[in-house]
Amino acid sequence: MSSSRWDPLGDIVSLREAMNNLLEESFVRPRPGVPGAAAGLAVDVHETADTFVVTASVPGVPAADVDITVLGDTLRIRGERQDDREESGENGRWLIRERRFGAFERSVALPSAVKSGEANADFKDGVLTVTLPKAEEAKPRSIPVRAATAPAPSEEPTGIEPQPEPNQN
Repeated sequence: MSSSRWDPLGDIVSLREAMNNLLEESFVRPRPGVPGAAAGLAVDVHETADTFVVTASVPGVPAADVDITVLGDTLRIRGERQDDREESGENGRWLIRERRFGAFERSVALPSAVKSGEANADFKDGVLTVTLPKAEEAKPRSIPVRAATAPAPSEEPTGIEPQPEPNQN
């Protein structure tokens, strides 16, 4: 019979890892197939001097099934990917079924306000591109720097008389 020494720190680390995995799977990653829950949508956000450009891949979703709203500095994209599932029976059976379907939603908080009235969205080949112009107060401004002018040397007395050097005898 072999004996091993119990390491309480080893159990704490594994408990910590288990809690991290639980929280990450529950809140960070979208869980497909959970009824009533909208899956997440992966986006890319790019900033230029005048705009924010948000790109999302939504293959197989018609443009009419995508809803885009802007409120303040928050962009929300939501839609639904329809299930094209054929019931098994005479048509056969599914061997692998990994493509997601159902509702999806994503909200993105932008770093500054945008002009929602001037925003536009393009949809091409399953890629949605939303361009949001920045509000005027959010655009970077260049401030010119002026060199300080040094006062010209003057001949006016400063009120300080030069001291005679002490006599060294």
